[in-house]
Amino acid sequence: MHKVIFDTDPGIDDAMALLFLHQHPDIDLIGITTVFGNASIETTTRNALYLKKTWNIAAPVAKGLGETLDPSRPHVDWPTAIHGDDGLGNIGVSDKVDVDLDPRPAHRFIIETVRAHPGEVTIVAVGRMTNLALALKEDPDIAVLVKDVVIMGGAFDVPGNITPAAEANIHGDPDAADVTMTAPWPVTVVGLDVTTKTVMTRKLMADIAMTGGERATLLAKISQFYIEFYEQHVEDGMVVHDSCACVYVVAPHLFETRSGAIRVICGGIADGQTIQKPDSRSFPPSPWDDLPSQSVCTSVDADAVLALIAKTIGRPA
Repeated sequence: MHKVIFDTDPGIDDAMALLFLHQHPDIDLIGITTVFGNASIETTTRNALYLKKTWNIAAPVAKGLGETLDPSRPHVDWPTAIHGDDGLGNIGVSDKVDVDLDPRPAHRFIIETVRAHPGEVTIVAVGRMTNLALALKEDPDIAVLVKDVVIMGGAFDVPGNITPAAEANIHGDPDAADVTMTAPWPVTVVGLDVTTKTVMTRKLMADIAMTGGERATLLAKISQFYIEFYEQHVEDGMVVHDSCACVYVVAPHLFETRSGAIRVICGGIADGQTIQKPDSRSFPPSPWDDLPSQSVCTSVDADAVLALIAKTIGRPA
């Protein structure tokens, strides 16, 4: 059983990932921490509370910071064309949800939960890395107490999706991402190299809705906006970025990885670019030296990943 803290910015693909974590029999979802990204921190937190209530999720929700680690960075507009004005495909979520937040800020929730379960907690982070970086800055020693960190973000051997150099989650707070990638905890990055190959078709989403009851029906409703956006990029369906990271937790054999230190470019034309120094290569001295070797997913069995997602979220409640 994997104890998981889900650090997220719901977000349509985040909603699918959350339902996967909630319903997979080998996942013990022990916390949801919110971060800004797909919408403001107020909206992503409201969405997490809404999904918690609607899907009867027991895990507490803790609200994270609503700005980048470096507050001088300019604001980037929310991606309403992808996730809608409400972050959940414009389904009409109420402004207020009658569910209490955990009283702790997200980074403090992470620290205290990891210390309560040393060596047992996997952090799955599918938005900006701001909460993780804040937790490390406040309590660096938690790094050796975390079992795994699985990140959806980055682009290593493919172009980015927000600039030619950068993927959106990393570009949204590159300083936090660099802190997270270089910390002495085991990181696996599930980035655009594999997520863009994992496309859920309209038919598969419809089949899931037919078998999965009210939870899957709501997810299918939320996903229509996302599918319509992705029609300009893929032939039929949507890329399930965040769910790929969740699948890695329970089925890492479906991915191939490469090991090596990772740095994130902070500033300039390549702001947010993720660059790995492969362990298999030798280079002159560089800023990648004396850093922990982390894993990057380089290929994926996309059909098997989609089948596992469908099986898991298509289960009746």
